[in-house]
Amino acid sequence: MKKLFIDIGGTQLRSELHDGKSVREDTRSSRKYDLVDYIELLLKEHPEIAFIGISYAGQVHNGVILSAPNIKVSTKSIKKYFESSHDLHLEIDNDLNCAVMAEADFFNCRNIAALYIGTGTGSSVIDHGKLIRGTENQAFEIGHIPHRLTPFTCGCGKNNCLELYASGSGLERWMQHHHIDGALSFPLLEQSEAGRKIKVQFEEALVFAASTLVTLANPEILVLGGGVVKHNDYLVTLLKTRLPEFAFSPSLRNLKIVQSTLQQPGIDGARLLESSLATSSEAKDR
Repeated sequence: MKKLFIDIGGTQLRSELHDGKSVREDTRSSRKYDLVDYIELLLKEHPEIAFIGISYAGQVHNGVILSAPNIKVSTKSIKKYFESSHDLHLEIDNDLNCAVMAEADFFNCRNIAALYIGTGTGSSVIDHGKLIRGTENQAFEIGHIPHRLTPFTCGCGKNNCLELYASGSGLERWMQHHHIDGALSFPLLEQSEAGRKIKVQFEEALVFAASTLVTLANPEILVLGGGVVKHNDYLVTLLKTRLPEFAFSPSLRNLKIVQSTLQQPGIDGARLLESSLATSSEAKDR
C-alpha cells in the first residue's frame, strides 16, 4: 500500500510518496501545477496509492477547499472527487493546522501556538491537546484580521489585512508600490528610506500578530516558522524583546518563544492526517 503526502503553498508544491520501504520526494513550483491534475498524474503512475494527506495553504473545511487565492485547483470538493473516483482515502487540512500538529508532536506539547510568516501569514493553536478549529475550520486566521489600510487588495478581498504587511507577498507588494527593484531581502530594504519604512511596517505588524495570538491563546509555546522567519532569525529575538510591551502580561509568564526546527512541517503534518482519520473512525464506531 502506498501513501502520498503533499504540502502545497503559494510558491512550492512538495510531496512524499511512501511505499513502506522507501520514500520518493518531489518539489515543484505550485504556480505551474493544478493540484488535482498533479494528483491524477501520480495516481496514473501509482494506482495502488491508498491514502493521500494534503497540507493546504488556504481555507479548507470537511474536505472542501473554500478559498484558494494563490493556488491552482480545478476541483474544490477534492475529498469527494478523489474518494468517489479512486479506491482511496483523502484528508486535507489548512497548512497551519498541519504545521501546529507537527510542532506539538515535536515539542510534545499540549498547549502550543504556531505563527508562520512565509508567502502569507498564518497561525494555529492546540489547546489541551485539541486543535482549535472554529465552526468553519477558520479559527485563528490571523493573517486576515484588520490592521491598517493599504493601497492594494488582499486575496480575500479586503484592503486592511495584517497579511498585507507581515508576509513575504505583502513585502513584495510594498516594494512594487515604492518601485524598489530586486529580490526580497531585508538588506535590500535597508538601502533606501522607503525600504526601511517597509521593514518597520513589517516588524510592527509581526509584533501585533504575535502579541494578539499570545494574548488570545495563552500557549505554553509560541513557535515561529515560515520562509521569512527561517531566513531572518533576528525576528525571534525581536519578538522576545517587544512582546512584553504589547501582549497581556499573564499570558507571558510561562511562555517560551522558539523558532521552528522542522524542515518540512507541512509534510510532517500531512502524515499526521492519517492518524486523525483513524481517530475519527474510532469515534464513529463507539
